Amino acid sequence: MNLYCLRHAKAEARSPKFAQESKRPLTADGEEIAKRVAQGMVEMDLSFDLIITSPFIRALKTAEITAHVFKTDKLWTSPNLAVDGNPRKLIDELNENYGALNSILLVGHEPFLSTLMSVLLSGDQGVQIDLKKSGLAKLEIEDLRFGKCACLEWLLTPRQLQRYRK
Repeated sequence: MNLYCLRHAKAEARSPKFAQESKRPLTADGEEIAKRVAQGMVEMDLSFDLIITSPFIRALKTAEITAHVFKTDKLWTSPNLAVDGNPRKLIDELNENYGALNSILLVGHEPFLSTLMSVLLSGDQGVQIDLKKSGLAKLEIEDLRFGKCACLEWLLTPRQLQRYRK
């Protein structure tokens, strides 16, 4: 399985206006970067059997922009990708519901995504991974499980992804 981890694009700052963390939207600049990053992903000839996103607005919007650019409606939300998600529960969900798929894009938050990647790469949460907003990582996994089971194929910044655009 190829598991891709995409951090949501730039969101509005925490403020009284967005008292609920789950309701913070992307900035206009964040939306534009998300679109350009998704276009770069298309130019890289990436494809996804499914996009799974956090239900938080900033991640959901990033995933919707990506799905639109990829011309797919295969987009699902999972509470296990929320800011306070549980990597073990997410892995169980992926195995139970999507184990037959070859390529899944997860759209979520930091530090959750880097914690998930650390567990899959090393078996613990100690690997320091700097996943930028709108950054994308590709993990190759033979047998998905909680623990060391993945190989990091690559980790790209948003600038690198945008350079792929025509």
